[in-house]
Amino acid sequence: MTHTANSPDFFWFLPTHGDGRYLGTQQGGRTVDLPYLQQIALAADNLGYSGVLIPTGKSCEDSWLVAAALAPITRKLKFLVAVRPGLQPPSLAARMTSTLDRLSQGRLLINVVTGGDPEENKGDGIFLSHDQRYQVTREFLHVYRRLLAGEKVSYQGEQLRVENAELLFPSHQDQGPPIYFGGSSESAVDVAAEHVDTYLTWGEPPAQVAEKVTKVRAKAAENGREVEFGIRLHVIVRDTEQEAWQAAEQLIAHLDDDTIARAQAIFSRMDSTGQARMRELHGGSRDNLEISPNLWAGIGLVRGGAGTALVGDPQQVAARIREYQAIGINKFILSGYPHLEEAWSFAERVMPLFSTGEGAVRQGPHGETIGNTELPRQVSAS
Repeated sequence: MTHTANSPDFFWFLPTHGDGRYLGTQQGGRTVDLPYLQQIALAADNLGYSGVLIPTGKSCEDSWLVAAALAPITRKLKFLVAVRPGLQPPSLAARMTSTLDRLSQGRLLINVVTGGDPEENKGDGIFLSHDQRYQVTREFLHVYRRLLAGEKVSYQGEQLRVENAELLFPSHQDQGPPIYFGGSSESAVDVAAEHVDTYLTWGEPPAQVAEKVTKVRAKAAENGREVEFGIRLHVIVRDTEQEAWQAAEQLIAHLDDDTIARAQAIFSRMDSTGQARMRELHGGSRDNLEISPNLWAGIGLVRGGAGTALVGDPQQVAARIREYQAIGINKFILSGYPHLEEAWSFAERVMPLFSTGEGAVRQGPHGETIGNTELPRQVSAS
């Protein structure tokens, strides 16, 4: 897809931590195996999504292996895959990056994840404080980026040390794949301003997102840099607003108060500023979940990380996307339950409302022929 000034970069999501029709229950749950992930990846590739985010963590399949399995069956789709400072030495991460970037012919993007759950971190052998982890991330990226730029690196920092590190086999993309990164704390903003190409935020109301964008943009300018901005959101789009809100309510129809309380207890132990901001949007309560026009916080009752969804008819969802565009967001990493059907739903209902240059990858026929001889009538998307 060719993206114009009016056309956001739309990404989709691979649910390697599970998928289904309802949150917080096995009812309507779906097996997430390789054939299912292949279906989602092929749909995203054919529908014109720029790429897919593959999540990382104890609850997920390994993102690198998933990307390696799906790259050969896709054509244009890019894979946003996590590196984990503190879990991987920068030299190992750089070798993994250059290999997968070459094997995918330049379709790799890098998501730098610092980690916000102290209990999970301990299981991975990480016993650093919040600010110490971001210091590791800063030093990691200093070495990692230089390696991908072709330098031989010797470095002594507060947390990391390497001597004569180098890559023998360069990445496909010059200087390495673009780096994505999210974090709402002051330490995270400092890292973003110094090192990353695209700063990501979870789906907060536009005014809060605007504050973040302004802060990161100013910090980057102090470092003589510019960054792009992306947002992580779920989407629930239907032909009518009423149908969309009914679908949102159905998604949490099987949640009980105990399930919500258990999830919120886990989130409360995390030292992630972004997760705390997600919790503040709903306070663990089902009441008043529409926190901004067409922005719904119900998913965050039990799901960690991105917990908000755009809910509405196609025109409403497109209007909310344009609000974020006006703030400076140009990359939209989206998902929906179940992920296969919702990838189609968003692509068919909302993407035609944006100028997309070449348009979606798929070619006609669009709709079933009439009487075996005539093409279906085209209806204006506006």
